[in-house]
Amino acid sequence: MLKVTYIQIAAIIASAFAFTPTTAGQSIDPSSTKPATVVGTVTDANGDPVPNSTVVLSNADSNDRRTVVTSTNGFFEFHDVKAGITYDLSVNADEFQDWKSNLTVDSGQFKIVSGVQLRIQPELTQVRVTYDAVDVATEELKVEESQRVLGFIPNFYVTYEKDPAPLTTQMKFQLALKVSMDPVTFAGISFVAATRQAANTTPNFGQGWDAYGKRVGATAADGFSDIMIGGAILPSLLHQDPRYFYQGTGSTGSRIRHAVFSPFITRSDKGKWMPNYSSIGGDVASSALSNLYYPRSDRGVGLVFGNFAIGTAERIGSTLAQEFLISRFTRRGGNLK
Repeated sequence: MLKVTYIQIAAIIASAFAFTPTTAGQSIDPSSTKPATVVGTVTDANGDPVPNSTVVLSNADSNDRRTVVTSTNGFFEFHDVKAGITYDLSVNADEFQDWKSNLTVDSGQFKIVSGVQLRIQPELTQVRVTYDAVDVATEELKVEESQRVLGFIPNFYVTYEKDPAPLTTQMKFQLALKVSMDPVTFAGISFVAATRQAANTTPNFGQGWDAYGKRVGATAADGFSDIMIGGAILPSLLHQDPRYFYQGTGSTGSRIRHAVFSPFITRSDKGKWMPNYSSIGGDVASSALSNLYYPRSDRGVGLVFGNFAIGTAERIGSTLAQEFLISRFTRRGGNLK
């Protein structure tokens, strides 16, 4: 909205009374022309004044060029403007688009330029979307560490993401330690040791509380060495992902093949499928280490490969359960998958 001061109104009235028309057929004497005045107010799209705008009035033919800066109320004014000449009028201000027009004044005219309204300069904004694999993996790992079957059994080593970000070395060790130190893991170790005690199976420590304590220690050592070697150390050295990649879609046959082959094939940190040296190496290494604390009757090469075969079979059974059963009862952040 154009703002006109009382001084401008008075000047308009005075200009109107000073105008004297010529009689018909009478020519105008060039020497009688009087300089004109050009005024105006620069506003924005909301009608608010734009102070400190640069206003330029110029005529290239006459080399007449004037520049003023608008006042706090957006007002500008040019005196001694020549009559009968076409002038270019331009306005520019920071953060606004330039405004341009042209005008011609009559002798002695007090011309008010209306409609000098500046629009906001459209900014050239570049939105750069970057993919930070570590940040993505961190957020995905938080979700995985919250995954529990029926709300309390850890199910951290499975990812339900279609294209998960690779884990860093620190994340691989973090995940292995979290599984190893979980209270439910300790309860599971106690249960397995009790089962072995009742069946009097390997390791053959005999019966009694002392034997049960040894079985608890051996079972805990088996699990800890397996998870640390196969789930953290080897995956870090070989740049492999130790998690199970839930498929969830496709034919039943394809899902079975995916689950059965998972102990033998995994993804590298670069996302390529490759032999699962980490899982296989972890089972073999854990079985070999058991020779250090199992009784003599349960040691030897046969024990190593026997435990490796049992461990591999258990892993296949686990991945099949993950693909077709466990996912239905897994809570992620308090919700079932």
